[in-house]
Amino acid sequence: MNTNLLNSKFARIGARLKVADHPSRRSRTSGVISLDVQTDRKGEFFEIVRQPGAEVAVLDVQPADRHLLLLVREGRDKSKFLCGYDERHWFVAGIPEAAPVGTVRQAKEALKPAEVQTAQARQRLKAKARSRRKNAAYRRQGEWFFLPVADLAVDEKLVLRDEPLSRGNGGKPHWAEFCYRTGGETVYVCSRYPNGVTEAQYRKIMAGSPKAKGWGWRTMRRNSGVYVKGRIRHPDHATITLHGWHRVVMNTEGQSKAMRNVAFLD
Repeated sequence: MNTNLLNSKFARIGARLKVADHPSRRSRTSGVISLDVQTDRKGEFFEIVRQPGAEVAVLDVQPADRHLLLLVREGRDKSKFLCGYDERHWFVAGIPEAAPVGTVRQAKEALKPAEVQTAQARQRLKAKARSRRKNAAYRRQGEWFFLPVADLAVDEKLVLRDEPLSRGNGGKPHWAEFCYRTGGETVYVCSRYPNGVTEAQYRKIMAGSPKAKGWGWRTMRRNSGVYVKGRIRHPDHATITLHGWHRVVMNTEGQSKAMRNVAFLD
């Protein structure tokens, strides 16, 4: 790995890079390389912790867009990561291995779920419009896409106020002013179990630990259809306002095996 070359590539998008032998904070990664966004006195920087056997290279750099595409080789395995700047902060996102990408633009498209790609194709969006956070097909805030839905029949008694949207990785949730969920299964969520546990698992936890009642549990729906409207808030992003109901879908980074190497949480 040519550290000087990597530094120059990251500098082209206005970012700092530090290559370290050990992560600056406790890492939750399981791969031979760790990617993270850290902060020091000078501000944010990308951190790469590389173990023997991993090779790192930059495939594409887009200085005007402040994004680059990173390739990591682990023996016969290849992983790709989109590193860039979104609104207020730097980020790292793993690209699904099934997507044949070699450029930043292709990586951005690969991070869009099928519902989003269908919506933008229906609107016949050009490449420039597809890269915007707001266009005729969707609104985007971070990893979440919001697709407008016409004539959604909603039971007003089931509409929730100030509901979190979380991908369950311990990151900061996005908050929806109004939320309506359909289908899915009921789960119990707390900071120790961000992905949620079933009713049976919840009862087992309660029976096994007297302190578990004080863990701040809340009931949520997993794998449900989620629709939101009103203000969508997150401390790292500008608040957006959705007029009318929008279907919520998450980007595809969760489908990527490469995410096992990412310590970054937004």
